[in-house]
Amino acid sequence: MKRRSIRSTFKNNKGVFSMNLFFYVIKRLAMMVPVIVGASFVCFLLLRLSPVDPARAYLSVSNIVPTEETIAAVRAQLGLDRSFWSQYGHWLWQLCQLDFGTSFFSKLPVARELAARLPITATLALSSLAIAFIVSIPLGIASALRRNRLIDHMSRLLAFLGASIPQFWLAYLFLYFLSVKLDWFPLQGADTWLHYVLPSCTLAFALIATYSRLLRAGLIEGLQEPFVLYARARGLGTFAVVGRHVLRHAIRPVITAAGMNLGKLFAGAVIVEQIFSMPGMGGFFLESVYHRDYPVIQSYVLIMAIAFVIGNLAADVVQAYLDPRLTQTARKGE
Repeated sequence: MKRRSIRSTFKNNKGVFSMNLFFYVIKRLAMMVPVIVGASFVCFLLLRLSPVDPARAYLSVSNIVPTEETIAAVRAQLGLDRSFWSQYGHWLWQLCQLDFGTSFFSKLPVARELAARLPITATLALSSLAIAFIVSIPLGIASALRRNRLIDHMSRLLAFLGASIPQFWLAYLFLYFLSVKLDWFPLQGADTWLHYVLPSCTLAFALIATYSRLLRAGLIEGLQEPFVLYARARGLGTFAVVGRHVLRHAIRPVITAAGMNLGKLFAGAVIVEQIFSMPGMGGFFLESVYHRDYPVIQSYVLIMAIAFVIGNLAADVVQAYLDPRLTQTARKGE
């Protein structure tokens, strides 16, 4: 009877946690909507405050002489003769239909251009995060358990190099030694997984340095807690204590940093994509800025804002899973 009651209590607690987590996710999803709408408004407003007239930019890209008649015709065609709120509402309605407009430069739907380039940038960003986690977690654990020893000094040196070496210089070093000299990886393109190795390592290098030091600090602090002494008194070994108890709490700052870095990786991959000649969002955005391609610029900025929001949402959900106390207030509406 006692064993059954323990099992039933465990199942009930697990069910309550699942419901709390569900309401927590719903609450966070609801909070995303005004944030994305606000980001779209700021993006739309800033481009309208630009000194360059979108109609003149359209004509200059199309190699058409900008006269009063042609400017008026293009403004009517693009809907620029309507009020600001009418233009913004029409753009939002198009976004709800996944219609990002037509590029001034290529005359192709922006959605088609994004569908061809966004997966490359997303793969690069996610693979960089994956490499950072795979390397930084064991490195952070080893540094915390072997303080002031060789592995800890190496981790400290790696953190210093990751914070000081510019990404473009590291990318050129990888290209010169691993692609040109040793011919281990291709120089450019994004056709196979080998094309993503060097760019992903370039972006992940600084993240590894940051995440490993954050994890080390969290583990050292967690190992001083009273529950660790109690766990050791129960006969648990070091790796069991770290893996089952301390790591669950120490990794939370790393999760928060990763959620913030996801949007930065989407937006900051421009230079790396250019160096490795990857046909991702970076080069597409630079070309759009050069040609003043307003529909593409608006879409790119909005997608980067959504990437930041999704990264923070994913970090919040993982944090709630690791710490069930965070989900208890979501159902109460606090």
